[in-house]
Amino acid sequence: MPQAQGAAPPAISEPGPGPPLDGAGDGRNGAGDGLRGVVPVLAFAGISVAVMQTLLVPVVAQLPALLRATTADAAWVVTATLLSGAVATPIMGRLGDLYGKRRLILVSLGLMVLGSLVCGLTSSLVPMVTGRALQGFAMGAIPLGISIMRDELPPDRLGRAMAFMSSSLGVGGALGMPLAAYVAQHTDWHVLFLGAAGLGVLAMILVATVVPESELRTGGRFDVLGALGLSAGLVSLLLAISKGGDWGWSSGTTLGLFSASLLIFLLWGVMELRLAHPLVDLRSTARRQVLLTNLASITVGLAFFAATLVLPQLLQLPRSTGYGLGHSMVVAGMCVAPMGVSMMLVSSLSARISATRGPKVSLMTGLVILAVAYLAGTALMGAVWQVVLTSVLIGVGIGIAYSSMPALILGAVDPSESGAANGLNTLMRSIGTSTSSAVVGVVLARMSTPLGGSAVPTLEGFRISFLIAAGAALTGLVIAAFLPGRGHEGQIRATTG
Repeated sequence: MPQAQGAAPPAISEPGPGPPLDGAGDGRNGAGDGLRGVVPVLAFAGISVAVMQTLLVPVVAQLPALLRATTADAAWVVTATLLSGAVATPIMGRLGDLYGKRRLILVSLGLMVLGSLVCGLTSSLVPMVTGRALQGFAMGAIPLGISIMRDELPPDRLGRAMAFMSSSLGVGGALGMPLAAYVAQHTDWHVLFLGAAGLGVLAMILVATVVPESELRTGGRFDVLGALGLSAGLVSLLLAISKGGDWGWSSGTTLGLFSASLLIFLLWGVMELRLAHPLVDLRSTARRQVLLTNLASITVGLAFFAATLVLPQLLQLPRSTGYGLGHSMVVAGMCVAPMGVSMMLVSSLSARISATRGPKVSLMTGLVILAVAYLAGTALMGAVWQVVLTSVLIGVGIGIAYSSMPALILGAVDPSESGAANGLNTLMRSIGTSTSSAVVGVVLARMSTPLGGSAVPTLEGFRISFLIAAGAALTGLVIAAFLPGRGHEGQIRATTG
């Protein structure tokens, strides 16, 4: 049953040095060796979702021609996934708390497979947008996977396992780009979606075979009205953010959507506070540790996405610009891939910092590295090795920061609310990346120069974008400084489970 308001949150173990992350050992449910492979399988599912998200990056510029649509209409192929993912993440988390987290992971991955098949078998705009919207529902798999780890894994492996899973989104995104670029350059672009469907099917088989269903359930029933209200508010907000540059930031449509989202969220919040079993427990969300971690997640998401927008363009622009590095799409993807590798490698370091100093220190460490990486990156744009170095440093900062967040969130909420709480945290990251896409997109569009009949971003535009990302990281650092430290209410406490 959910804990009473004001009660101390349940303890989560500190991550410790322990055996490898295979999930073996005496699990919380007594399954013992039956838990072997849980972490790698859940991480593979997360990486599959991330690959699905980024597979269109190499062909975004060609989408209008491929779909025989206008540029504005083709942009909905990207926007649809953003909107459905944002809506699905907290809803899937709540459904997982009610009806079973593994079950909902399988549902999420199944929708991804269905959406991938739809996209892989069409060259028309409407079916493509529909398929991409279905793909977006897979975003709920990552927070659900973290929640399963909390329910099932033994205490001495929990911290490192959550850190590894949390970093999978960035890992899959960074590693998926060069692979997608190669496929798009050498085969039919539909193969991208068929490959995503294959990854999804494999992930479903592995999850169904290896991952146990959590026995922990929350009470009550699903808040349908709350889900509709949250969906309407999110769609209004993210549409305004993602399409404001096309419609005009001062246009009636954009301002109307921002106003509508504010009004909807206010009414939704009042309604949720009055329900016995709300979609999102706003009282838990308002706890200092949860609230500040979610706010910091927005800034980290904003900072992270700036690199994925700037670095590939810098690498691919022709040398005739005076600052472009003149490489192919595949080479550009390979140069950015080290960002994902570094994120994966530092997840255990983040858990170790959390074990010795607390997850607050881990989060702040990641944000400091991230800010330094972007500030240094403004001067490291003249050679491929400089871009690779920048991407590695950004990956280290993102990996440490992202990996600390599940421990902060789960240390302040009841176990029966872990799916919804993690889903909300993942949603905050998505809002950050959406905001980054809009802000950096405006900067690069405004600071552009003519080249061969089109406009390309200037070097100054790239640098300003990196300064914005550094500012976001520093803002997150200030927010994180106010998180409770060790010895304060809401901290992660060591326990024997």
